[in-house]
Order: sequence, then structure tokens, then C-alpha cells
Amino acid sequence: MAAHRRSRQRPVGGTTARAAVTVVLAGTATAAGFDGAAHAAPRPAPAGADVDRLYREAEVATEKYNGAKEEADSARERLRDLQDETARAQARLNKAREALGAVAAAQYRAGGLDPALRLMLSDDPDAYLDGAALAERAGSRHHAELGRVRAQLREIEKLRGAARVEVKTLTTRRAELGRHKRTITEKLSAARQALSRMSPEERAGITGGTGRAARSAGGTARDTALSQAPNARAAQAVAYAHQKLGSPYVWGATGPDAFDCSGLVLAAYRSAGVSLPRTTYAQIDAGRRVSRSELLPGDLVFFYSGISHVGLYIGNGQMIHAPNPSAPVRVAPVDQMPFAGATRVV
Repeated sequence: MAAHRRSRQRPVGGTTARAAVTVVLAGTATAAGFDGAAHAAPRPAPAGADVDRLYREAEVATEKYNGAKEEADSARERLRDLQDETARAQARLNKAREALGAVAAAQYRAGGLDPALRLMLSDDPDAYLDGAALAERAGSRHHAELGRVRAQLREIEKLRGAARVEVKTLTTRRAELGRHKRTITEKLSAARQALSRMSPEERAGITGGTGRAARSAGGTARDTALSQAPNARAAQAVAYAHQKLGSPYVWGATGPDAFDCSGLVLAAYRSAGVSLPRTTYAQIDAGRRVSRSELLPGDLVFFYSGISHVGLYIGNGQMIHAPNPSAPVRVAPVDQMPFAGATRVV
């Protein structure tokens, strides 16, 4: 059969041999290329990638610090209120105890004889009967005062129990503050060291322009943003943020001269009479969520999966934000970072 017919052998040589060698060499080169790719050393990360990561991690810790500080401040205020209320309750208790002691002393001085015998021996039975009625009423007051003292003792113990809870909460929050502060300090120190090893050109790519450049960049868009803001309060927040272009980033700061990211939007809306929560992960729930296509000037725009960064939208795909300690408050594109959501506060 033809299918089983042995093919005639040809000597390897000439053009055929050269083609075969070429194919083999090409295959060898391809194999070597794939093998080299599998074992090649990974490309070094861009010079600023490590700095960006450290700043991001510091910002996560900053927002946690801000949240713990807010809770610690609330616990401290509640504790102060409880202490004041306990002092007032103690004053009421002291007054009730004095009244109770006066009633008890009066009854002791009036006691000693059986009421029936005192009536028989009295020169003026009518006067005695009046006095007996008075003593009975005094006994009723005695019981009433005793009841008030007991109630006030229970109130004070309840207040002291609540105060103990707040003291425990405050102690826990202070410990959290210490941990987050250490993390922030470590990350920022590492970022500064990484920046110091970079060339001036590499540093400029991270730090951006100066405060003057930031103000100049923002001025061109201010009027447009204000005209497009949905209401007067949003416009005021945008105007405030424009005024703060070039201000330094300081973690934990809420103005008026320095800000962290959530501190900037908090201060911007505070200038418009609107109170916002302190942290990014609380601010995102402070209003109505809007999609990226619905953004208007004054909306809060959030970034990263952990909602660790926020800026104030000013229109045309731009925002004003406080980036990190190496860069001032400035205008930046919204698509500069991974978008996580947006909220319209008012």
C-alpha cells in the first residue's frame, strides 16, 4: 500500500541542510529566550513606586489614627459629662442625707413614751393630738427622704459604672493612637529615606510643583467649578479648597494652615456650615452616593479599596486634594489613583 511505502532517503546537504540548521538554530534561540524569561531577574520597580506605597500605608494608618482620636475625644467628653453628673448627684445625695438626719434627730428627741400614755398625762390633749399628727407626717417624710437617698445612691453607682466603661474605652483608644502613630512615623521616615536616595528628577515626579505652581494651576478652573456647583454650600467648599492650594500636608491636621486628605474636605465643608465625620471611611457615608459620570463640583471622591484617600471634585475630571507630606495641597486628575466611589454631601 502507498501508505506503508518507505519514503526514499535523501542525503542531507546543500540548501536542505542549511534550512534544517536554520530551523534548529531558530528553535534553539526561541527556547533559550523563553527559558531566559522564566529565570530572568524581575524588573526593578519604578523609582517612586516604593515611596508611593509607603505614603499610602502611612495614609491608611493616618485615617485609623484620626478615627481612634475621634473616638477617644468622644469618650473623654462623655466621661467628663458623667463626672459632672456624678458630682451633681452627690450634692443631691448629701442634701437628702442632711434632711434625713434632721428628721431622725427630731424623732429621737420626741420619742420615749408610749403615745397612749403621753395622751393620758398631757395637760392639753388637743395640743398633743396635733403634735402626734405632726410626728406621723414627719415619719412619712422620713420614709420619703430614705427612698430618695436610696434612689440617689443607685443613680450614683450607675453613673460610676458608666464612667468606668468610658475610662476603659479611653484607655483602649489611647493605646490605638500610640500604635497608629508609630506606624505613621515609621512609614514616613522610610519614605523620606527613599526620597533622599532618588535623583532630583525622580523626586520632582513625586513631589510635583511648589505651592505657587499649585495655586496657579488651580486658579484657572476656579470660576468654572463655582458656576457648576449644585448649591451655595458646595460652591463655598470648593472656594475654600482653592484658597488652600499650596498648603502643606500634615497628618492629623484639619487646617487652617495644614491638612491631611480627610482634614482638607472636613475643613472645606466646615467653612460652608456643614459638619463632616473625621475619617475617609466615615465621610463616604456622609451623603448620597453618586457615580463617576454624575460628579459635580463639591462632591467627595474616594480612592483605593480601603477608602484611604479623599479629594474634593472641582469639575472637568479634576480634584483638589492633600496628597502626602512631600506634596502640597494641589489640583490633580481624578484618574490619578484607583477610584473607589463618590459622595454628594449637600
